[in-house]
Amino acid sequence: MKPIIIAVVGGKKSGKTTTIETLIKHLAKKGYKIGAVKHIPEPNFTIDQKGKDTWTYAQSGATMIIAVSAREIATIEKTDSREKPLTEILRKCKNCDLVFMEGFRDLVAKNRKIYKIVTVSSEEQAAEDLKIFEPILACTGPYHLKTIGKGPPYVDVLRSPQELIDLVEKFVSKRVTT
Repeated sequence: MKPIIIAVVGGKKSGKTTTIETLIKHLAKKGYKIGAVKHIPEPNFTIDQKGKDTWTYAQSGATMIIAVSAREIATIEKTDSREKPLTEILRKCKNCDLVFMEGFRDLVAKNRKIYKIVTVSSEEQAAEDLKIFEPILACTGPYHLKTIGKGPPYVDVLRSPQELIDLVEKFVSKRVTT
């Protein structure tokens, strides 16, 4: 079975990481195998550290470096990720039941195969995001969308995390049975 993909999108400091962390923590305890894919827009960001062996291997010309420790395996793939289609990136999560993506705003905006949880921090952002993103599973974040009175359900992930967890589980169970 292919994993179910849910993107959590929104502006800076709107609660994307908190939302994903909450969902992962609770759904993993229920036995779901969960993947997380984080978009890091800073052009010079690297997970590798200068001076470490993995860094040295890359500097020497390796395009794939796999680091193995007692409790994890890290793969560092030196490539221009701007040229990788999203499907290729998500293929790395093929053994997961559910994958949460953080960011990737432009890539997922109108992709109808990827449901979104939108985190909103202002009325203006909410109005804009409701026009940009589809389909939207739910909204959360510091701005309470209920004050607009339309659109997808708003769930306060800090006050009612179980409500969002239940909503996602209900969505997952419908997708698995269809």
